Amino acid sequence: MAVTSVQEVIQRVTGLDPSRLAGFNGVVLFDLSGEGGGKWTLTISEGKAKVEEGQTTTPNVTLSMSADDFVAMANGQLNPVSAFMQGKLRVTGDMGLAMRLQNILT
Repeated sequence: MAVTSVQEVIQRVTGLDPSRLAGFNGVVLFDLSGEGGGKWTLTISEGKAKVEEGQTTTPNVTLSMSADDFVAMANGQLNPVSAFMQGKLRVTGDMGLAMRLQNILT
């Protein structure tokens, strides 16, 4: 099912089966520009995901992109690697953690 907003992507992440989050521990800051954007802190620990609006702690990795591109990526319409190569996605911090995040968001 396609999502149409950042909030829907965030809700989908927090409702994931804990088995999809197994072995993933870290804090990700989404810095999303444009309409519907904002900052969101995703904390994944012990198979649980928690999302808070704003930057609530120091992230392991920060992903900066437009809100539209974030939604397109979550829907599988924008490849994260292509977005990075095209400059649509900026990654600061733990690149390995960012790469593993792809499996959770899509």
